[in-house]
Amino acid sequence: VAIFRVLLAVLLPVAAYQSSVPTDCSDIYRAGSGQDGVYTIYPAGPTSPVQVYCDMSRDDVDNTAEKWTVIQRRQDGTVNFYRKWEHYKNGFGSAAGEYWLGLETMHLLTQAKTYELRVDLEDFEGQRVYAHYSSFAVGSETDGYQLNLGNFVKGAAGDSLKFHDGQKFTTIDRDQDQHDSNCAMLCYGGFWYAACLEANPNGIYTWGPSSRAAGAQWNSFKGLEYSLKTIVMKIRPVAS
Repeated sequence: VAIFRVLLAVLLPVAAYQSSVPTDCSDIYRAGSGQDGVYTIYPAGPTSPVQVYCDMSRDDVDNTAEKWTVIQRRQDGTVNFYRKWEHYKNGFGSAAGEYWLGLETMHLLTQAKTYELRVDLEDFEGQRVYAHYSSFAVGSETDGYQLNLGNFVKGAAGDSLKFHDGQKFTTIDRDQDQHDSNCAMLCYGGFWYAACLEANPNGIYTWGPSSRAAGAQWNSFKGLEYSLKTIVMKIRPVAS
């Protein structure tokens, strides 16, 4: 009995601490931080800090308390996205600028809660549009970090991501797409390629007109021969 009490005295504070650490930007917002910026989240508990950019701003979807956790951002070409599997698995770049959050972190987040996805896009003429999806989840590494995407809800960007639903992630050193060749090599990025793409958020960053299916592209917005100025993918828990 005495040993049991000692164990409880040790484990209960640990459990309380684990439940108090933020797992995403919505948790951070509820804790009292309402400004856009870089924060630390803990998707796998207190020993797993990950820096993310939190978009706390209200948008035209609604004014819910659930806030956006940015999982990918392209904005100036300062980060090379033509990378291998381990980079895409673990994440790269800086949350203050261009970055990829990491497939493993995306998996941990989306297995714990149900998330929706918004993709913000901007061209070099200043036109801004978005695509909103009802759900977004990433499978485990064993499953190839498979993309599980819900319905396209709305947005003037159009639906270029549904083509990639159900696909495993492909990089230059791990080919899991449906093409005879490696789509990551053909399209200069890493993504949930099929055979090969309608969207290429992680392609080479160029300025406007670009080689077909090589730039940072979204077919239903500007086609596959125009590389966008900004692409931001962000997720938030579905409001209960």
